[in-house]
Amino acid sequence: MRAELELPAAEACPVAGFSEGVEGSVSSVRRADDGAGGATEQFTVSGEHDPDVFDGDLEPLFEYDSATVYQFDQRVSDCICEYVERRNTPIAEVRAEEGLLVLELHLADLTALRDLVTELREHYGTVRIRYLLQIDGDAEGTEDIVPVDRSRLTDRQREVLETAYEMGYFAYPRGANATDVATELGIEPSTFTEHLAAAQSKLLDELLSPA
Repeated sequence: MRAELELPAAEACPVAGFSEGVEGSVSSVRRADDGAGGATEQFTVSGEHDPDVFDGDLEPLFEYDSATVYQFDQRVSDCICEYVERRNTPIAEVRAEEGLLVLELHLADLTALRDLVTELREHYGTVRIRYLLQIDGDAEGTEDIVPVDRSRLTDRQREVLETAYEMGYFAYPRGANATDVATELGIEPSTFTEHLAAAQSKLLDELLSPA
């Protein structure tokens, strides 16, 4: 399973903070321990930017096409990427955009994703799942790839789904009913039902539409 998570991290991550002033992209973020308890990070910037606004000593390594590769010594004691890696969750890609840190992860199953998202929310606050790619292998080793594009959901539909899931609305037996979830969201049960139905319809379109 591959998942893409988004965390508002302008204050927690210097690369994410730097991305707020970049007109293009900040990609290929890589972190390596320096063997002395610290770490060195590299990242690539494409587009107009001012390296002087970076919160730290930024060293340009080289340029190619319209991109520049930078390096700096990591001074953040509570690095999000390090936190994820300590939980034995491989990170396939890290990038930053407009103050957001975006992580593409490889996970064993939905339970592992749920547990990680729960921990990240407790530790860092808001976490959104941007994209989910489920890979199921059958007995002969073939793969059925089912992409789920979370961007089709509105912010409110995401909030309704996430809150309902966290409160156990989809569990058996249920941990909460529609009224409980609606109260938590501060909306009427009928409004909750409408948002939920719309969100589920969009997700089912993604999962069940013919390839």
